[in-house]
Amino acid sequence: MTTRRLIVMRHAKAEPVAASDHDRVLSGRGIADARASGFWTAGAGVLPDHVVVSSAARTQGTWQAFSHGAGTTTEPVIDRALYSAGTDGALEIVRTVPDDVTTLMLIGHNPTMELLVHLLDDGGADADLFAAVSAGYPTSALTVLVMSQPWSSTDVGSGRIENFHVGRGQET
Repeated sequence: MTTRRLIVMRHAKAEPVAASDHDRVLSGRGIADARASGFWTAGAGVLPDHVVVSSAARTQGTWQAFSHGAGTTTEPVIDRALYSAGTDGALEIVRTVPDDVTTLMLIGHNPTMELLVHLLDDGGADADLFAAVSAGYPTSALTVLVMSQPWSSTDVGSGRIENFHVGRGQET
């Protein structure tokens, strides 16, 4: 059986003001943090082979900086629905992923990303790891879940939290 992993990431720190919320871009800190998250993910050996990114400028910027840090050239799917999706919408997006994908990454917004992690966890995660995820989901936070079902069958409790990381980098 193929091991599937889902990386759920909240976008990196964005500038507070733009013409619209959708147009907010990453701050210098956000770029550094997303790049650090990519570097960490590559070091952990958990690189995505399929990426779905919200259509917001800050999520697309997060992917650009993350992929630079991770050294991956995977082309993301930009999904406008993920911008305003709640957990039900995010689950529907996951369920449409091709079966041959082994590691899926979603880059979206809170509270959806944090709630999705809690919804998918089967309750069997390491207690300290679960406590870290539950203490808050700041910008550049990502959770790696091992998934027990095919993508099309993803539902409540169909994953287990394997790792949690909050990217913090040095602005250049």
